[in-house]
Amino acid sequence: MKIYLDTSHNKTILKLDDKTYEWESGRDLAEHLHEFIRDKLQENGKTWRDLEQITFMSGPGSFTGLRIGASVVNTLADQLQIPLYDHHGNKVPLIQPDYGRPANITAPKK
Repeated sequence: MKIYLDTSHNKTILKLDDKTYEWESGRDLAEHLHEFIRDKLQENGKTWRDLEQITFMSGPGSFTGLRIGASVVNTLADQLQIPLYDHHGNKVPLIQPDYGRPANITAPKK
């Protein structure tokens, strides 16, 4: 089974082969993303071991959403020993999020 994940916005998009699922994840992404994926796999009679490849929407988008999603797909691909692709179709060893602009880092107050 092929999985596609997009966490670049408040609405998380998950594709399992030809089925698409959307979830208004908002600020619950880190806490419930794993459950969301697991539940959709179970609805399709599948487990984590049935995943054959992962594609991830690596950006641009939400800094936090991309960081959380990239962490999840990088870990899954590593632990399941399956190929990982960015949204351009490039096979990659590790997803590096593309935030679309430099980080906005404020100067220290001291």
